[in-house]
Amino acid sequence: MELKEKQALVIGTGLSGVGSVKLLLEQGAVVHVLEQNEKVTAEEVREKLRKEDRERVFVHIGALPKDVEDEIAVVIPSPAVPLDTPFINSFKERGIPVWSEIEFAFRYSLGTLVAITGTNGKTTTTTLVYEIMKAHFKDVVLVGNIGYSFAERAALTTMESVVVAEVSSFQLEALDAFHAHVSAILNITPDHLNRHHTMEAYAHYKAQVAHLQTKEDTCVLNYDNEYTRAIGEQVGAKVVYFSSTKPLENGIYLQGDDILMAQGGMPIRIMNRHDMHLVGICNVENVMAALAIALAMEVPLDTILHVVRHFKAVEHRIEFTATKAGVDYYNDSKATNPDAAIQGIRAMVKPTVLIGGGYDKDADYSDWIDSFDGKVKELVLIGETKEKIAACAKEHGFDAITFCDSFEDALKHATKVAEKGDAVLLSPACASWDMFTNYETRGRVFKEYVNRLK
Repeated sequence: MELKEKQALVIGTGLSGVGSVKLLLEQGAVVHVLEQNEKVTAEEVREKLRKEDRERVFVHIGALPKDVEDEIAVVIPSPAVPLDTPFINSFKERGIPVWSEIEFAFRYSLGTLVAITGTNGKTTTTTLVYEIMKAHFKDVVLVGNIGYSFAERAALTTMESVVVAEVSSFQLEALDAFHAHVSAILNITPDHLNRHHTMEAYAHYKAQVAHLQTKEDTCVLNYDNEYTRAIGEQVGAKVVYFSSTKPLENGIYLQGDDILMAQGGMPIRIMNRHDMHLVGICNVENVMAALAIALAMEVPLDTILHVVRHFKAVEHRIEFTATKAGVDYYNDSKATNPDAAIQGIRAMVKPTVLIGGGYDKDADYSDWIDSFDGKVKELVLIGETKEKIAACAKEHGFDAITFCDSFEDALKHATKVAEKGDAVLLSPACASWDMFTNYETRGRVFKEYVNRLK
């Protein structure tokens, strides 16, 4: 689509919005930015943009003037903007393209695209794949939910570029031409149901990462997850499965402590799970997915294994912070849903004081509570979900619960009750938005507190 001198609307000014503004201006579009929060000023919106872009855009607060709305040729909403609102639907009904930022960026980028999604493990897997790609290819770009926004980097890509993208269900809602050469869906478990409403809708949007793939492409899927296994029967790409629970005729799987790769029922040993720094079955699955992705990208196995063996956990994901007074502290702030938090519990090998709770995304905490399995000696709860989680825990026979009014109080209490030989784990099973702007801030506050301890 030729954008020169056409009117374009960007909704929201997060990283994806700022990147979209940049790319639209590079394409010669007339750019309008809509901030629907009426408490924000136009000056504050401009401050978020690059200095060279601030005076080149029209900023609208609250609502878009009707005369402007009638001239818009393309709409690029922030991932946080629901796409089923009357305002968005008014554009769709008139045939105006509504593109997610990754769809927009893809249209104006070059090179090979690796796109990774899933409820949990996206950041670890994407970062690991990025490091593997860098060890083999000269021009590798990390975009999406980590690194730069895709739109920010799109115009800098060439035919030699390898773009590694972490993408969410929100970003996958409005696609048309988006085409990953290698895609991966790590798992699908309940999350964001306050946005997608049903698991079927959520799984549908996750599957969109592979929606235009052909038999020349590769889709990496988790065989152990019923949703991703079913997606494997629908996609047009070559499917490569991985499994941590059973041998595969074709694919990558865990047997004992060894990771094996099989073709036509003939397995070869790749590595031992204890040869890497990452802990927990969840990270074994992340590594198997990364192996499948990298092999599909024709990276030599020796190169892949060298990177895997030296790779350390990403920040905020079952991240060992310190040992203080004989107590190990782990930052798993990125566990923003129950399934992710289950992986944090599974990685613990000591009696654990668990800090949980936060913003409510309409999750069910039953499986999380059941995963405690004698490991959790006390559950310290904060945030708007604390009563809901406590009620669920008691229904499942767990009542070693303490409520705290603030995050700092929870940290102090956990430190007080943890004994030498225990672990303190921040793994909230909830988003951070009731107390913090994001899970990164929550994790950093945790680490700062721990590192101040004697």
